[in-house]
Amino acid sequence: MTRPDQRSEADRASSTLLEVEDLHFAFDGKAVLKGVSLAIPRGKVVAILGVSGCGKTTLLRHFGGQLQPARGRVRFDGQVVHELDNAGLYAMRRKMGMMFQVSGLFSDLSVFDNIAYPMREHTDLPEDVIHDLVLMKLHAVGLRGACALRTRELSGGMERRVALARAIALDPMLIMYDEPFAGLDPISLNTIGDLIRRLNDALGLTSIFVTYDVSESLKVADYVYFLHEGVVVAEGEAAGMIDSDDPFVRQFVHAEPDGPVRFQYPSRPYRDELELGTGDR
Repeated sequence: MTRPDQRSEADRASSTLLEVEDLHFAFDGKAVLKGVSLAIPRGKVVAILGVSGCGKTTLLRHFGGQLQPARGRVRFDGQVVHELDNAGLYAMRRKMGMMFQVSGLFSDLSVFDNIAYPMREHTDLPEDVIHDLVLMKLHAVGLRGACALRTRELSGGMERRVALARAIALDPMLIMYDEPFAGLDPISLNTIGDLIRRLNDALGLTSIFVTYDVSESLKVADYVYFLHEGVVVAEGEAAGMIDSDDPFVRQFVHAEPDGPVRFQYPSRPYRDELELGTGDR
């Protein structure tokens, strides 16, 4: 007979696609992640927000096994990522899609061949099937008519949409987006946000995006984590963030200059600095 605590643990595991437990990591002795813990539910869109340099992209790299934690663990679909061998790691990555911050498209390939590349690389599908699948993915992002274009002929918004089509090329369980809204005009930004939400729901995906764009994130995400100085400082349903009383959330959401995030880089008191001679600095 299953005890209630066992049943709830099993239910939690089945409903959670990715779980991070007390994750620590440092670059050259400088701590970047200082004990991050979070859970990504299946079928949801989750945003990880924070200022530039707070560890968002480093966290994503742990999800895909590019980096090894100093302490803690990342568990994806029941497997501890850093415990997998190379074969297991590549098999796991087949279940993930990634839209990079700079799109990461192959500049010497057409839009069609960029989408076809992972299919040709990782499957034995015949070319006629790949052809139909590529057009299907491009149609989903509104760019079926651009399949013959080269990447240099694409606008910034079109390039992001092609990158999104490539991220869903192999029908992954999880898609990760690294700063998907950066550098986009308002129309392209709204289009990408709508695509993330619509594709997640239509394809039954789970989506994670890291960004500092608050307004778009709260329109798209179901749940939000706020990362600052290597730890999760706040979390909650996206719909409740606007009226949150948490000091960090309030400062970040409303772009307030004063709060937990300091404008001034740590230094001596200003008066002391002024009184010091040039030779004493």
